[in-house]
Amino acid sequence: MSKKINFNNTKIIISAGFLPQIKKDKPHIAFSGRSNVGKSTLINKIVNQNKLARTSSSPGKTITLNFYETDQSFYLVDLPGYGYAKRAEADKKKWSKLVEGYFKENNQFKFIKLVVQLIDLKVGATVDDLHMLQYMKNFEIPYIIVATKADKLNKTNREINLNKLKSEHLDCIIIPFSSLSGEGVNETRGSIAGYIK
Repeated sequence: MSKKINFNNTKIIISAGFLPQIKKDKPHIAFSGRSNVGKSTLINKIVNQNKLARTSSSPGKTITLNFYETDQSFYLVDLPGYGYAKRAEADKKKWSKLVEGYFKENNQFKFIKLVVQLIDLKVGATVDDLHMLQYMKNFEIPYIIVATKADKLNKTNREINLNKLKSEHLDCIIIPFSSLSGEGVNETRGSIAGYIK
């Protein structure tokens, strides 16, 4: 049986720009996705707060791991977005060093219990998304896919794109998410709760 979690009891702890700042005292639920896919929006919906996770005014500019402590028992970790074409080469290197370092630290300490991988349902899985999913498979980290911006498609295209995602990722939970209707929020919370013992 999943643990009962008070998601409303969530607060920012640290925006970590360097590996030594990574918190290891509680389990992690990490959120991964390309820039502008809606990670901050999803996190805010999950914790029922409008402005806890802030979207960057410059897509792809923020290169920090944002730690949100939930119910004093685990962290929601917002990973910096990837795939932003205009990002400077130095920023790309910083992103790689920080995110790869985060996953390598997990190899030793096993603090990541689940990765919530966000994919824009309108766009579909990009090459960068597929690389990220392969990364999780290589490191044997459990993940689910949240298909964001589900309300941006008409019913027919939504079904086509969802079925395509499902056919490509047969072994994975896929949750359509709409920030307007709140569709997918409870399902995502339920998946998270299932990995927090």
